[in-house]
Amino acid sequence: MTRGQPPADWTELLSWWDEQLHGMVAELADPAAPAWLPFTRYPQTAASWARRQAHEAAIHRLDAEHALAGSDDPSAVPSLVFDPEFAADGIDELIAWMLPTRVKWDQFAVSGSVLVHAADAGRMWRIGLHPGQPATIEPVRAAFEADATIAGTADAVYRRVWGRPSHAAVTGDASVLAPLAAP
Repeated sequence: MTRGQPPADWTELLSWWDEQLHGMVAELADPAAPAWLPFTRYPQTAASWARRQAHEAAIHRLDAEHALAGSDDPSAVPSLVFDPEFAADGIDELIAWMLPTRVKWDQFAVSGSVLVHAADAGRMWRIGLHPGQPATIEPVRAAFEADATIAGTADAVYRRVWGRPSHAAVTGDASVLAPLAAP
């Protein structure tokens, strides 16, 4: 792949652009190829970028659909329902990979546990909260008595943990959810 300044001639520019594109695709095609990501817990690979961008695009599409509908009612965009496996992956991405590094944990004096349950995907997570410390996040196989629970279809929970209109049920002490909503 030729690097540097693109040619000034239009015909040469098109060929040069195609060469750049094919070179880039060849470099990105290997999911295991090293790639920097801003979230330190993420595997630093091209596959992680694909995952990150898939969820970024999905959430922004949801935002756009709600804007187009002119409503933040969770029922305003009934035609957009995320596949349970995709939605469960998006829940995992946020709570297991992004949340631990994006929140300023020293600002929270919250203590407790949160059960996140995506029923139709058969996935559950336990989030342990301790004052001033990063949360502990682990997948679990069985429900447990938690201080707060976010439960519903994977689609509804995906929307809820990403702070979007949702039909997910939130029960228990909602104050323990404050760190989950922090940027």
